[in-house]
Amino acid sequence: MSKFFCYVEGLGVNWGTQATHPLKPDTVVQMLKDNGIEKVKLFDADEETMSALGGSGIEVMVAIPNNQLAEMTDYDRALQWVRKNVTSYNYKSGGVNIK
Repeated sequence: MSKFFCYVEGLGVNWGTQATHPLKPDTVVQMLKDNGIEKVKLFDADEETMSALGGSGIEVMVAIPNNQLAEMTDYDRALQWVRKNVTSYNYKSGGVNIK
């Protein structure tokens, strides 16, 4: 039996916030860090979640919630969403590392 090893550059998880027993975002961020998780995909840009990720060093990808996709065909609406949910958290010192 031969063994082989696979190396990855980073490990990431999906983080959905719609749950029957949600954990506090600060707790989830600490769990991610404790387990060496370097990347996370969010399915919405919840303010408490985004604030908890600030300064964590975890790379974040923010998705637009499915129920808002149709609205994003309007440029001004999409721009407003990005300013509120991405730009406002993406700053150098203590911000969220949004990719």
